[in-house]
Amino acid sequence: MTQRTLVLIKPDAVRRGLVGEVLSRFEAKGLAIVAMEHRTIDAALADAHYAEHVEKDFYPPLRDFVTSGPLVSLVLEGDEAVDVVRAINGATDGRKAAPGTIRGDLSLSNRENLVHGSDSPVSAQREIALWFPSL
Repeated sequence: MTQRTLVLIKPDAVRRGLVGEVLSRFEAKGLAIVAMEHRTIDAALADAHYAEHVEKDFYPPLRDFVTSGPLVSLVLEGDEAVDVVRAINGATDGRKAAPGTIRGDLSLSNRENLVHGSDSPVSAQREIALWFPSL
């Protein structure tokens, strides 16, 4: 089933010059880029995006990180895009992510873990509406 999902290439990946590497993995898998934007977000968008985490202890450093510099937001489309992107991204903690995944190959952190992918089709719809309201 064709789906759309939101992907964020986070500030650590942008700082490290990994945008092309990350994009190429999604494109090589056959996912299509529907929309893409390079920008720095403010705390309000971070809070809306991570609404379920705002009250948790780990959230303030996460907000500081995600607003710390430019990131690339994109909408990808393809067969079972939500699950495919999550598999390509790998486990949240880069130290535990499988080799061959973005995080497994390129990250040594749980917070600065290079990428975000929507965790369900429902989340994808909500997140895409936040980041790309015209879609």
